[in-house]
Amino acid sequence: MTQQIANPQTLRIAIAQLNPTVGDIAGNLAKARQARADAASQGADLLLLTELFISGYPPEDLVLKPAFLNACQRAVEEFAADTADGGPGVIIGFPRLNGAMRHNAIAVLDGGKVIAVRDKVDLPNYGEFDEKRVFHQGAMPGPVNFRGVRLGIPICEDIWGDLGVCETLAESGAEILLSPNGSPFYRGKVDIRHQVVLRQVIEAGLPLIYANQVGGQDELVFDGASFGFNADKTLAFQMSQFEEALAVVTWKRTSDGWHCEPGPMSQIPEREEADYRACVLGFRDYVNKNGFKNVVLGLSGGIDSAICAAIAVDALGEERVRCVMLPYRYTSEESLKDAADCAKALGCRYDIVPIADPVEGFSAALADLFEGTEQGITEENLQSRARGTILMAISNKFGSMVVTTGNKSEMSVGYATLYGDMNGGFNPIKDLYKMQVYAVARWRNGHVPPGALGPTGQVIPQNIIDKAPSAELRPNQTDQDSLPPYPALDDILECLVEHEMAVDDVVARGHDIATVHRIEHLLYIAEYKRRQSAPGVKITKKNFGRDRRYPITNRFRDR
Repeated sequence: MTQQIANPQTLRIAIAQLNPTVGDIAGNLAKARQARADAASQGADLLLLTELFISGYPPEDLVLKPAFLNACQRAVEEFAADTADGGPGVIIGFPRLNGAMRHNAIAVLDGGKVIAVRDKVDLPNYGEFDEKRVFHQGAMPGPVNFRGVRLGIPICEDIWGDLGVCETLAESGAEILLSPNGSPFYRGKVDIRHQVVLRQVIEAGLPLIYANQVGGQDELVFDGASFGFNADKTLAFQMSQFEEALAVVTWKRTSDGWHCEPGPMSQIPEREEADYRACVLGFRDYVNKNGFKNVVLGLSGGIDSAICAAIAVDALGEERVRCVMLPYRYTSEESLKDAADCAKALGCRYDIVPIADPVEGFSAALADLFEGTEQGITEENLQSRARGTILMAISNKFGSMVVTTGNKSEMSVGYATLYGDMNGGFNPIKDLYKMQVYAVARWRNGHVPPGALGPTGQVIPQNIIDKAPSAELRPNQTDQDSLPPYPALDDILECLVEHEMAVDDVVARGHDIATVHRIEHLLYIAEYKRRQSAPGVKITKKNFGRDRRYPITNRFRDR
């Protein structure tokens, strides 16, 4: 049994940013146990795990199942029994059933038992969060006495919102704040977290440790980057981003309260590196956590499929990635060469399956029905749908997940074919605008991110980056035949999607009013396509899906 120390002068805290899997209670418990063993080997007194760790986060409607909640409770109690060995105590998140109420909770484990439970007070209900739908609000918490130190444990949104949870903990005697989080990545999020924590440190006058989970869960990527601030507003430690890690930091009691001895100071990736690494992590976890052995994608010789192939190889390794070129009469020799060069640079399998026979077979079957009509988008879409059918056949035959490759610019305006190039199980670049795709492609050609399984050097041929983008569905076609130049298109879309700006305000940035109205119209009428699209990694603050829930039937236009 761990003995309490009346007035300890040192507290060694292990922060574990790990990658749990939603619903894998046994697997998550095993991860927690390994983390505790690692923390013990480094002399830690306490292990801090992240929000809802035992269930995986976010568990969504799984918490409506009593059997699931009961299984989580049993796992926590089983883990609590481990702490009878006198090693580190544990703070772990779990979904708690309290009579008829469900709570997003943490348990503090020590001395072989659960010594305290605290419930989340501030339940987020915006963007990707809808916790008010499945959880009940907890009571305002007091500190937990852990081995003679009074710990305040605000859970994620408790430090983000304005309910005064941290201030209440300080007023009721907390000495250190430890916040377990499930905070998803979007661009610039680390700086925002630092600002949030600094505000609480200033208001509460206490140091704060921010622990964040790592890993992909459907569309969300959790990026870790756990950190701590001293009460004097200095950064105490900064853990790495996009990687599982455990860091033990030593806190000393001083006349001014607790202060952290210098801890790890990992460098946070810049914009393109962060975007790319988020795509790789989200893709890897989606494929692996859902049990796919390998993936297949159509490699067209264009930038989107090339960057998706690079992400797939970096995430899974070349042996698990199959690229297929599906040429038709409008596929240029340039595209054939670019696709082959890209697959060779990445080292993955490359097959060529011509689509002339199926396309012409469809055309022949429809000839009588279409007699007297002009050829146009219908015939172009037959090419895309033939490609989609072939890729799905390969998927069915070999058990490979199809990777779909449309970027956010295309998904915004409907520049994609349902049951054609939209076929697939996951889209790693769904939340990257076209110009951002080019930016991460250039970055990847000059860098290999940590943990990547792909090769060094140029993996996307320069010609793919330099040439004008084209779907190659008719002679001499380019994307700009029917869309504004991508720099202008992306700016208009970012204004309309990310910032919900009025048309007049978008025009004031220098855009043609007719073009803005047209793009707004295309954005709205493509909603039905997006509803049927594959999930993809969230990179921006407002992705298509949980963050932006627009009606399909919608006659509003900003005239």
